[in-house]
Amino acid sequence: MKPIPTSFHLGPLQIHTYGIGLALTFWFAYVYFEHRLAKRGYATDWLSSLFVWVIVSAIVGARAMHVISNLGFYSSHVSQVFAVWQGGLSSFGGLLLAVPVAIVITRRRCPELGILHALDIVMPVLLAAWAVGRLLGPQMMVGGGGHPTNQWFGMYYDGQEGKRLPVPLFQAVEDFSVYLVLIVTERRLGRDESGQPRTGYPPGIVTSLGMILWGIERTLDERLWLGETGHLGSQLVQIAGVLLVAGGAVLLVISIRRWQAWRSTQPSLST
Repeated sequence: MKPIPTSFHLGPLQIHTYGIGLALTFWFAYVYFEHRLAKRGYATDWLSSLFVWVIVSAIVGARAMHVISNLGFYSSHVSQVFAVWQGGLSSFGGLLLAVPVAIVITRRRCPELGILHALDIVMPVLLAAWAVGRLLGPQMMVGGGGHPTNQWFGMYYDGQEGKRLPVPLFQAVEDFSVYLVLIVTERRLGRDESGQPRTGYPPGIVTSLGMILWGIERTLDERLWLGETGHLGSQLVQIAGVLLVAGGAVLLVISIRRWQAWRSTQPSLST
């Protein structure tokens, strides 16, 4: 069984499927985020410029984190530092730079949209995009598989010997599952006991749940399927995952308390 092709030629040009996958993923995220914003009555004419900055900062942050995590290799292979078409984009690195950039631009371009409200809107988008991105990105890149395996579901990946755990497929299922949890939670929060739309409630619960669940997922993926013992990059991913879970837990506690305080001020359905 041959690996999934990671590149093809279009005349004299070499096209990398990983790059096409990333482009389609960003396009999907843009369209879905625009839809969710418009549905809530927010202007969307500022999104195009936002996404340009987010894409650039995400790729720069993701690549920088990957290079730092694998400094031993890149210090002796300097020419490979910018070879993003071969993979090597850290999700946490992308978030670390892209999220602050997105927050700053959103505050300037759409000041009526609160930061936590914006994060609650975009969190399901991120999880859906990650699910799509796993299928269109790492699944079709050089070295995209996980640990070696002899199981029937093992797959062959370009740049890796033998059958490998199809971790991108596992992660796509995980990310989509978290996405469903967030959507169900969002709908439960947005409806009162009689099924009527609820507005004005404090944000943060959807964001915090996304942080916790994705942090757990990413940490376990690295620990069980991807990581190498003693490897700096693997350790950093696991540490970042734990910190994300901790931050999400703190935000969840704060958000639930705000929710309870807000509920106490709402008129009872029986009155």
